[in-house]
Amino acid sequence: MKAMILAAGLGTRMRPLTDHCPKPLLHVGGKPLIVHHLERLAAAGIDDVVINVSYRAEQIIAALGEGDAFGLRIHWSEEPTPLETGGGIRQALPLLGSSPFVLVNGDVWSDFDPAQLECCSKDCANNLAQLVMVNNPEHHPNGDFHLDIHGKLHADGTPRLTYSGIALINPSLVAHHSPGRFPLAPLLRDAMQQGKVSGLHHCGQWVDVGTPERLQMLDSLLHQTHT
Repeated sequence: MKAMILAAGLGTRMRPLTDHCPKPLLHVGGKPLIVHHLERLAAAGIDDVVINVSYRAEQIIAALGEGDAFGLRIHWSEEPTPLETGGGIRQALPLLGSSPFVLVNGDVWSDFDPAQLECCSKDCANNLAQLVMVNNPEHHPNGDFHLDIHGKLHADGTPRLTYSGIALINPSLVAHHSPGRFPLAPLLRDAMQQGKVSGLHHCGQWVDVGTPERLQMLDSLLHQTHT
């Protein structure tokens, strides 16, 4: 199974930290944020990783290379300007192939084991996506989607959980969309209406590293964990 890490964003919410450093290379817990993802994917047995890059792409490519240091093969999908999540995946499809793949937002951190998604890859062959959901954080109290008792996700309904930024994606979710810049969320909502999106509720640790304050909070958490 392959994985894709989304790392093409401008990191505007993280300024001034990202004025000269792309967000994936910001250090947390003693290493760049994106390295946490690479190590967790490698530990799950995933050795082919596609990373899309745009803002300060050359810095990220120089830092990670071809992935040898992590026991991985890294394939780069370069975007002259960010294509958003949907457009980024669409452009990277030739590198990802036709089988379901793990998708990870580069600006989250979690102790979720991606191997749990591999166990569900057959289910994703019949669905278009399986999203890892988490309890709603303070900064997003209303959540994103409703997870029913059968494991299906719905755009409407309560209670609602928050999408973690980690998922198993069937390439056909975006394959028929025209190339270019477009978001993923509308395609997910359409697929939910067809009953083709399932969910997993992860009750472990998860942080949306979207602001300098949350980056500092995660850094403190990881240092406490390893002391």
